[in-house]
Amino acid sequence: MISHVFIGVGDFARALDFYAALMPQLGLALKFSDPARPWAGWMQPGHPRPLFLIGAPLAGRHEAGNGQMTALLAPSRAAVDSAHATALARGAICEGAPGLRPEYHASYYSAYFRDLDGNKLCVCCHE
Repeated sequence: MISHVFIGVGDFARALDFYAALMPQLGLALKFSDPARPWAGWMQPGHPRPLFLIGAPLAGRHEAGNGQMTALLAPSRAAVDSAHATALARGAICEGAPGLRPEYHASYYSAYFRDLDGNKLCVCCHE
């Protein structure tokens, strides 16, 4: 259903460092990084799509959208905990600690944060 998600960033090197620490915890591998453009993308090994991309917007300065959020699937609840802790240790702002959120469904376990550029992300596990 989804080909890729692109997250705009203001400082590519700083964002690359942030996401390079986060993505392996979610089972995602770096597919490419091109600082000259600048952009980078991650994928689930063995699957060409969907891609998670970060980069500088082509139309100028990045601004985080109000009401927009990208949810990344984690392989386990422990991965949700670890990804959230890593994000916060690297400067993210907590928008919701890891925990069950039964208002979505009985097994929905998630955590929320804003990355270094104010983009809101969720890391979730449905198991």
